[in-house]
Amino acid sequence: MKKNLLGCIALIMVLVASSFASAAANPDPEVLKVALLPDESASTIIKNNEPLKNYLEKSLNKKIELVVTTDYSSMIEAMRHGRIDVAYFGPLSYVLAKSKSNIEAFAAIVKKGSATYQAVVIGNIGAGIHSLADIKGKDMAYGDQASTSSHLIPKSMLLDQGLTAGKEYTEHFLGSHDAVALSVQNGKAQAGGLSRPIFESLVAKGVIDPNKVKPLAYSKPFPEYPWTMRSDLKPELKEKIKAAFYQAKDAEVLKPFKADGFTPMTDADYNVVRELAKILNLDLAKM
Repeated sequence: MKKNLLGCIALIMVLVASSFASAAANPDPEVLKVALLPDESASTIIKNNEPLKNYLEKSLNKKIELVVTTDYSSMIEAMRHGRIDVAYFGPLSYVLAKSKSNIEAFAAIVKKGSATYQAVVIGNIGAGIHSLADIKGKDMAYGDQASTSSHLIPKSMLLDQGLTAGKEYTEHFLGSHDAVALSVQNGKAQAGGLSRPIFESLVAKGVIDPNKVKPLAYSKPFPEYPWTMRSDLKPELKEKIKAAFYQAKDAEVLKPFKADGFTPMTDADYNVVRELAKILNLDLAKM
C-alpha cells in the first residue's frame, strides 16, 4: 500500500510539473496574464490599472488578466513557473527573476524625459533623527527583501556612511513602501528606506505628515522599474506587446505609474543593480 501511495504521489508531481511546463511553453496564450508589483492592496492596484487592461486588450486583441501576488517572492516564482506572461518588476526583483526564469526586460516608464528614479531614507523627527548618522543604534525599516528602492539602495546608502545592518543598527522588513513610511511616522521604527516617488505621493495624499517625518538623504538615480515578458512568447506577440507599451499615450493608462510614457530597456541596463548587490555581499541565489 505504501508503495502504491508513493507511486500516486510521484504521478501527481509529474502531472503538476507537466502543467507548469505546458503553461510556460505556450507561446501565444489566449489570455495574457499581466502581473503588477504588490506595493498596495491588490484591489487598489487592479482598479487603478483597469485603463491599462482595456488598452492592452484593444492593442493586442487578447483577453488580459491583471495579477497581483502576495509579495515579491511569489511574483518571481509565478514568473519562473510560467503562470504570468508579462510583469512589472522592481529592478532587484527583476534581476532575481531573470536568474531563475527565461524572461527579458523590454520597457520602463519615462518621467520628465528620464527613465531613472531615486530612493529616499526618511527619519522620525520626534526621535531626533535628522541625518543618516543619527540612525546608528536605532531601528531601520525596509520593505520587501527583494525591493530595490526599499531595501537594496537605502541599505547601500547607510553602508556608505559606515552603518552596517545588524552591527550599527537593527533592520526590520515590513513588506511594502507605505508600511515603511507609516512605521517611521508612528515611531515603531526611527528610520526607513523607500522609493522617493512613493514617499512624495504619500505626503501629497496626506498619509504622511512632513512635520513628523523628514527625508534624510536621496540616492543617486537608478534605472526605472522594468516591464518584462517571457522570452518564449511568439515573436509576433512580443513585438505587439512592445509596440503597445512604446505607443501608450493615454493619460489614464499612464496615471498609476505617474509616467509620461514607456521607453525601451534591456537587461544590461540593470547591471548596476547586480553590482550593488555584490557591494552589499547579497547572495541573489538565496533571496
